[in-house]
Amino acid sequence: MDLRKLKTLIDLVAESDISELEVTEGDGKVRIVKASAAAQQVVYAAPQAVAPAAAPAAPVAAAPVAEAAPAAPAGHVVPAPMVGTFYRAPNPGAAPFVEVGQSVKEGDALCIIEAMKLLNEIEADKSGVIKEILIENGEPVEFGQPLFVIG
Repeated sequence: MDLRKLKTLIDLVAESDISELEVTEGDGKVRIVKASAAAQQVVYAAPQAVAPAAAPAAPVAAAPVAEAAPAAPAGHVVPAPMVGTFYRAPNPGAAPFVEVGQSVKEGDALCIIEAMKLLNEIEADKSGVIKEILIENGEPVEFGQPLFVIG
């Protein structure tokens, strides 16, 4: 199935009220499942123990300072359009499609994501310079996971 057609199907599922879509085309089969609100984690507060009235008040310890969340990368982020395995090169012995600092034009190949035994070439959706590659070669990726930062 064409990558553009697959992205269109994903967008349609995301914008609609349906939660699942399965499409069979030739030998290929694609199943898109939208995460439901019920699948989100619910956090409850634990009950507090009450100190006896006769006990002296204990000093309150200062709460530890929460670490700042990592800053969002500056520039245009190219997300993974599907779930699969990330590959930087067209085959194991070849040079990577792009390197940090390399200029790319819209439509240039950035990487390959293998999904269901199909190799899907991921293209740049914006022209610029590759500022950062956020995934290591051979790692699994999730839908929407940031792959590259283009500046």
